[in-house]
Amino acid sequence: MRSEDIAKLAGVSRSTVSRVINNYSNVPEETRAKVLKVIEQYQYEPNSFARALAGKKTDTIGLFAISMNEKENTTRIYQNNYFAPFVDAVVDTANARGCYVLIHTVYSPDDFLKVKQAFLQKRIDGGIIVGTQKDIDIVREMVSLDSPLVLIDYDISEIMSEHLDRNHLAIVNSKDYEGTVEAIEYLISLGHEEIGMICGRMNTYSGRERFMAYEDTLKRHGLALNEQFILRGDFLKETAYEEVKKLLSTGSPLPTAFFSSNDDMAISAMEAFTEHGISVPEDMSIAGFDDVQLAARINPKLTSVRLPIYEMSKAAVEKVIELCDSRQPTFSTISFPARLVERDSCQPPKSSIQ
Repeated sequence: MRSEDIAKLAGVSRSTVSRVINNYSNVPEETRAKVLKVIEQYQYEPNSFARALAGKKTDTIGLFAISMNEKENTTRIYQNNYFAPFVDAVVDTANARGCYVLIHTVYSPDDFLKVKQAFLQKRIDGGIIVGTQKDIDIVREMVSLDSPLVLIDYDISEIMSEHLDRNHLAIVNSKDYEGTVEAIEYLISLGHEEIGMICGRMNTYSGRERFMAYEDTLKRHGLALNEQFILRGDFLKETAYEEVKKLLSTGSPLPTAFFSSNDDMAISAMEAFTEHGISVPEDMSIAGFDDVQLAARINPKLTSVRLPIYEMSKAAVEKVIELCDSRQPTFSTISFPARLVERDSCQPPKSSIQ
C-alpha cells in the first residue's frame, strides 16, 4: 500500500499523510487520528528511502565486510570464523537498538562502489567497516562522504596523520599487541626458545600489530628471530597449510613452537604437522589468535588469544548510532583487551625436532 492509498481511505491529501508520518505539529488531532487509524488498520510502513529524501533517519546502518584475498563466494562471509561472529553480533546489537542492518561484502576495490552508493543514496544513516586493509585513499574517500563511519581494526595513527579525525568517525580496535605479547611470553615461560610465527597480512593493522609484538618479545628476551621460521600465511587456511608443508619439505631443524596470527592458520598448521608425523603438543606447541568456537572443540584444544568480538561489535553499533545523532563532527577511539586462553596445544619442549 502506498501513501496515496492511505490518503484516499482517510479522505485527506497525500501531503497530510506525509505530515502525520513525519510527526509534524501542524496537523489537527482529529485528522491525525483518522490517518493513524488507517495506517494501523492496513499496517502501512513508510518507504525508508522516501524518509531519507525528506531528511529523516532510515534507522538502518550499513555493515561492510572487506575480504579481498579469497575468491568470491556469496556464502563465505557467513562461514568465515572472523567475519561471521561480527555479523551476528552487529545485527543482534543493532536490532536491540531498533535499527536494521544492510550488509555488503567487498571482494575487490571496485566493490567499494556499493559502500559509496549506500551512503550517497541515503539508504543508511551510518556505516561500519570491518576488515579494512592499509588503504588510506579508500578510507579518505569514505570519510569525505560526510556520513557517520566506524572502522573496526584500523591504525589510529594513520587516521591522525591524515587529519581524518575531524569527521564523523570512530575507530574500534582490540589490543592485539598486548594479547600477542601474552601468548609469546607464555611459550617462553614453558621453556621454548625457538619460536616461529605464521603471519597474517601485513597490510592490515592486526597483522602488523601481532608481528611487531612477536618480534619485540623475542628481542626483549634475547631470543633469535629466525627468518626461516616466519611463514606468510596471509590469514588464509590454505596458504598457511602450504607454507608449513614447504618448511617441512626442506628437512631443516624446526622450532619447538609456533604462534599463529589467527586460529584458522593454526589449525591448518596442526593438520600439516600431524600429516608429517609431528605430534601437537608433544613435538610442537602451537598457539593461535581469535579463539574461534572450533578452537575449544578440536583435539588437542587450541591455546588462543581471545578476540573480544562481541564487545567490539556492540561498541561499533553504539558508536555509529551516537555519530548519527551528533550534529557536530566527532572523533573517538576505543580498544578492548585480548586475553590468552590456555588449553592443550602447548607444553614444555622435549627437544629440537629434525
